[in-house]
Amino acid sequence: MKTILAAVNAKYIHSNLAVYSLRAYAKDYLSETKIAEYTINQQIDEILMDLYREQPELLCFSCYIWNLDYVEELVREIKKILPETIIWLGGPEVSYDAKEVLLRLPEVTGVMKGEGEETFAALLDFYHGKTERLDEIAGITFRKEDGEIRENTWREVMDLSLVPFVYEDLSLFEHKIIYYETSRGCPFRCSYCLSSVDKCLRFRDLDLVKRELQYFLDQKVPQVKFVDRTFNCRHGHAKEIWKYLLEHDNGITNFHFEVSADILNEEELELISRMRPGLIQLEIGVQSTNPDTIREIKRTMNFERLSEVVKKIKAMGNTHQHLDLIAGLPYEGYESFGQSFDDVYGLMPDQLQLGFLKVLKGSYMQEHAEEYGLVYKGKPPYEVLGTSWLSYGEIAQLKKIEEMVEVYYNSGQFANTLRFLVKEFASPFRMYEKLSGYYEEKGLFGRSHTRTARYEILLDFIGENVKGKTEFYRELLVYDLYLRENIKSRPEFAGESLADKEFLKAFYDREEKEPVYLKSYEKADSRKLRKMTHIEVFEFQVDRDMEPGKTVLLFDYQNRNPLNYEAAVFRIGEKEE
Repeated sequence: MKTILAAVNAKYIHSNLAVYSLRAYAKDYLSETKIAEYTINQQIDEILMDLYREQPELLCFSCYIWNLDYVEELVREIKKILPETIIWLGGPEVSYDAKEVLLRLPEVTGVMKGEGEETFAALLDFYHGKTERLDEIAGITFRKEDGEIRENTWREVMDLSLVPFVYEDLSLFEHKIIYYETSRGCPFRCSYCLSSVDKCLRFRDLDLVKRELQYFLDQKVPQVKFVDRTFNCRHGHAKEIWKYLLEHDNGITNFHFEVSADILNEEELELISRMRPGLIQLEIGVQSTNPDTIREIKRTMNFERLSEVVKKIKAMGNTHQHLDLIAGLPYEGYESFGQSFDDVYGLMPDQLQLGFLKVLKGSYMQEHAEEYGLVYKGKPPYEVLGTSWLSYGEIAQLKKIEEMVEVYYNSGQFANTLRFLVKEFASPFRMYEKLSGYYEEKGLFGRSHTRTARYEILLDFIGENVKGKTEFYRELLVYDLYLRENIKSRPEFAGESLADKEFLKAFYDREEKEPVYLKSYEKADSRKLRKMTHIEVFEFQVDRDMEPGKTVLLFDYQNRNPLNYEAAVFRIGEKEE
């Protein structure tokens, strides 16, 4: 029976680990089971034609909040052109209301609920005649021949070590993020998260994990993203993996982990301190710093300890940290969210993500929506529109602030400018609020801006809101620009360069003969030396907290910081008059 596992992903670089695991687990049917990966950016007709060309007898779709509408449209249309094809759905977005899904989609035969590996293998056994009845298969809801919908019992959770390793042929994952799983479930019971529904926390065998990690290291995979919900919830498990990565680092591969920072212990921090810059990166969910909110969402978090740990890791200078907040949680109004924002911003993470509550099917939050005055979108991703504490107008304002944070903070392109600029306002939150108001007033939202235009806009904003410091901030913006951008066409806001041609020629002539700053360049390759560097003269000491005094800086783009991509910077003295 020709079977297609169809994954409609969010982006091309995203690979659907779930469908690869399903196929690998159904090892008796590998030769006739194929994975077809698409994205929500593709035209429906393109996917329909591709699936029609395959002529599958059994077609299975994985469903998530970001692709459900798209998949439902595909299902309705594909059944018109392939009426004999049997269609099954699976994934978190259809597991908790499977009967309603089947009532809504008469084209679908059934839904695989929860973990799918064993269930999918059992379905293939049925369609190959090895099992006589669908009602004997746990973990499915299906439509009987007479049209009646039957809900079978949920399947018992499986041994995670039995899940096959799907990456033996890495050519299938070229230019895609590698996702990897060493645990399922979560010890915490956060009310907004579906991991709270699965109360069985399991771990993959560590010897098996180490062998698989070594394969990634040997293949020099650029990045491996762990999908474990809270990677460090079992200290021994986390320490063994981090110790292995530290000892077997190939100098290339980066590993991404979601962790609870407040439970990282000193031994784990010591391991992190010895890692190569860029070996690991951490995603840390804070969500809110309001104690009432944290208590109500049943989250376990000690923000004081979390702050201490985040600061320690930042001081190490070797690990990218990404911190998250969620707007729309119980007891979190606009002002309270602003305080949470300021608390987390004060930790100066490498990235600060402002998310908005998704009221997921089957979650505690959905069950208590009426109690919280939760209003949310009726279609995926079920994003919050208002609560008893937060109006839609305030959510709309937070959306604008979110865009400013993405453009100016998370881009990393304005780090030094923002470090000073936030001090000009009552708080960081108020600064981004003011900046979003400026964008709205000037009609700047919804337009495409070049990177250099963003610098010019920020300088104009400063000119209107910070009196008497335009030149001070112009120099900071120029510094930030050249830290990241090796541009040879000087932007208008940067003004005239103070480094004259004679000065530049004298410096590069000296470096070619006897390199002092640019020793990593080949002596014979003088053209590359000039192409990959930039010299800028500043009236302030921009690299030393803007102390008074002219300084000359050399930006080396061949040698960059692996965490923030900033060029190496050398002070090369005063400009000779």
